[in-house]
Amino acid sequence: MHELIKKITANNGGVFTGSGTNTYLIGSEDITLIDPGPNLPDHVEKILLEGGDKIKRILVTHTHKDHSPAASPIAKKLNIPLFGRLVDRESQWEDETFVPDTVLSHGYKITTNEYTIEAIHTPGHASNHLCFYLEEQKCLLTGDHIMDGSTVVIAPPDGDMTEYIDSLKLLENYKIDYFAPGHGNYMQEPSKTIQSIIRHRLSRETKVIRCIKKNKDSNIDELLLLVYDDVPEMLHPIAKMSLLAHLIKLEVDGKIKNIENTYSLFS
Repeated sequence: MHELIKKITANNGGVFTGSGTNTYLIGSEDITLIDPGPNLPDHVEKILLEGGDKIKRILVTHTHKDHSPAASPIAKKLNIPLFGRLVDRESQWEDETFVPDTVLSHGYKITTNEYTIEAIHTPGHASNHLCFYLEEQKCLLTGDHIMDGSTVVIAPPDGDMTEYIDSLKLLENYKIDYFAPGHGNYMQEPSKTIQSIIRHRLSRETKVIRCIKKNKDSNIDELLLLVYDDVPEMLHPIAKMSLLAHLIKLEVDGKIKNIENTYSLFS
């Protein structure tokens, strides 16, 4: 099933990265390297051992520090171009070393004798996030837009919950057979997965509204304990980022008001 795709997982496992960041090599003779990952010597060595001078270009889904830092050193070593986007807003996880030779716009295609890759702009986790659609295999390389086994963190200001949900809906327009995520294993049943993620996010949003209604005039720390009472406390600092994203979305949607960081419903 994955004859055009080879996966190498970096040894950078953790709370945000799961088992590690997945790097993908697409093709056999004219290779596109997607998400080179962290600039770890053993990981870079594996990439070069696997692809060598057959690697002709590097694409990155987004410029967080677990996805793109190895791009520049590999590009310099092989004298090949970098493709991607820069963020629109401030991000605490930004890899400042990444500078694209070609800025990818939505719908941009890279075509070789072996395959075609289409860039799909999917902001939400990051304003510059891209998914890559491998047409021949109907495979979507999802970066951090969809991950295996964990919920994607949406951290404002660069992360945006409205954009995230809209980007998920956008993917329903593509004929996708499976996902190759930035973390975890290949994922089957893409349509079910997309619907499940959207339902989960909207369900959490409903819970936010319910908790604001019950606990009038709450700040974000008070709401965190109520809205994420089903999440282990050690993960609350991460959950707080997504909660803020939900609150911003609800405020923009005109469903709640925020006065001096105290949230309430419109009476």
